[in-house]
Amino acid sequence: MILNRLTTLRKAKRWSLQYTADRLGIAKSTYAGYESGHRRPSLETINLLAGLYETSTDYILGRVDYPSKNMDKESPQVMELTDLPDMELAVDGISLSEEETIQFIAFIRAKREVEINRDKQNET
Repeated sequence: MILNRLTTLRKAKRWSLQYTADRLGIAKSTYAGYESGHRRPSLETINLLAGLYETSTDYILGRVDYPSKNMDKESPQVMELTDLPDMELAVDGISLSEEETIQFIAFIRAKREVEINRDKQNET
């Protein structure tokens, strides 16, 4: 297994160690051990990691050098919300206004910033 791939995948999602461990249902120290190489995940856990990170087990194990098309920002499957002016977004069946869409994007950006700051504090 290529160790830094787990770190790269986690950071690409902007997830903290704690958040990732919680999503897997394991202790933060266990997951940190996977990233540092002090622990080896079981085959079941590798499969869970691949699903969580939307990649293949082969990428995590170092058998292929590309994570997946979903991780590639140049992929046509990945689109910025702000690049879709004709798309209508709705919550509970009610379309979002332009102002609500702007607020939604601002909320996500603020949430990510909080997670990044929390991750920085947890790593120190």
